[in-house]
Amino acid sequence: MADEANRKAFLEIQSRMIESTAKLKQVQNQIRSKEGEKKRAYLTLEELRQLLDDTNTYKSIGRTFVLEPKSVLMDEQEQKLKESEAAISALEKSKEYLEKQIAEVENNLRELLQQDPGLARQIMSMSV
Repeated sequence: MADEANRKAFLEIQSRMIESTAKLKQVQNQIRSKEGEKKRAYLTLEELRQLLDDTNTYKSIGRTFVLEPKSVLMDEQEQKLKESEAAISALEKSKEYLEKQIAEVENNLRELLQQDPGLARQIMSMSV
């Protein structure tokens, strides 16, 4: 009876671990993507700053280019930069939360295996 309860607890912990790990990988990928967007916006902004104010600047829309004032393009890039930084900050908090959750699940699993060494042997025999 207790053996079956421990097996169910193990399966629940295992599913939580898999789910948390998948979410963490997704958040890490989103952070990487936002960091790329941030870097692109920063580099574009740096290039725009080097141009004279009366220089013709163009914005890419699909496969066409539209003449835009330099100030408008700079404002857009600054906005993208701020949005990326805010998104990265939020994603970092989410990442920290998920890492804590994974550590908690690992501790729960460790406790379960220490309580029932027979379960640990069963798990080891299943994975081989």
